[in-house]
Amino acid sequence: MRYLVDVNGVGHAVVTENGAATIDATDEVATLDVATGTPARTLRVGDRVVRVVVHAREGKGRYALDIDGHRYHVEALGERARVIQELAARSAPPAGPSPVIAPMPGLVVRVNVAVGDTVTAGQGVLVMEAMKMENELRASAAATVKSVRVTPGTAVEKGTVLIELE
Repeated sequence: MRYLVDVNGVGHAVVTENGAATIDATDEVATLDVATGTPARTLRVGDRVVRVVVHAREGKGRYALDIDGHRYHVEALGERARVIQELAARSAPPAGPSPVIAPMPGLVVRVNVAVGDTVTAGQGVLVMEAMKMENELRASAAATVKSVRVTPGTAVEKGTVLIELE
């Protein structure tokens, strides 16, 4: 099986077969003796033998390896799992707080924040009227108000950015 392995941010291709691994298509073959009940392992690379302590980290295929007094952060995923992970990362929404957007056409009645204000998740930041009903729009996450694009009395369309948060 072919794995794509990141070691402290440096990528390597590892192919495993019959309990041995070939790294980056070199002639060096590595074997890892698996001991049960302990995180300590013996790693053989060519004629060198190294003691490795393996610590599982949060997330699939993520480990911390202690080798000769140094800690290495490793992520080892099969090719298919890596492709799925990369596709998911590309389709993920941008990080950080979302702007406050008009969910429907309406009229801005009140703006409860100003540029530079700190808001908490769920805090009401703006009130708009639509179909004779007042709707309070709230911040999706804790943030700082970057800009307020509307004033009371402004008519807005669905999808209009009302308040930007950062």
